[in-house]
Amino acid sequence: MAKYSEEFKIKLVTEYLDGNLGYRSLAKKYNMPSRTPLQDWVRAYKTQGIEGLKRRERKKAYSVQHKLDTIHFMLETGASYQETAEQFRLNNPSLIHHWTKTFNEQGIEGLKPKSKGRPSMSKKSNKSKKKEEKKVTREEELERENELLRLENAYLKKLRAFRENPNAFHEKHKQSSHSNLKKKDSD
Repeated sequence: MAKYSEEFKIKLVTEYLDGNLGYRSLAKKYNMPSRTPLQDWVRAYKTQGIEGLKRRERKKAYSVQHKLDTIHFMLETGASYQETAEQFRLNNPSLIHHWTKTFNEQGIEGLKPKSKGRPSMSKKSNKSKKKEEKKVTREEELERENELLRLENAYLKKLRAFRENPNAFHEKHKQSSHSNLKKKDSD
């Protein structure tokens, strides 16, 4: 897939919004293989302004709770992936599809961040590793179970609050995501 500059995206979006050409004609005029990126850019611009057209410098890591909130918003309201992405200010609706599929297949565990890279090689033998794992395994198991129960409890509380008053839930979420954006901008 071709990478397009922010200036190019802004130029095409403003030309589409101001002009006489449709998606297909503009894509053809600028030798784009498809009109789909242009449609996505216009949609992102309409919902997020110029911020929606900026290229993300690095992949953003979303919390398990944020992923759960996004999935359950979509399921409860019947919103499409695109509508949910717009609600949660995400540029990539397929990300929500991926989260939903992973959640359906693996549960909350699947939404937890995975460690990246290749595991380090240690000089300990396999026998000593197995003994250490057995000593720690029970404790880790209980910690893991506690964490899952905390997540489930927090999710159920949010779901109950959402069902009682969906509008208040949306307003609160908008405020918290707005304050999170301010924090990131100041960093």
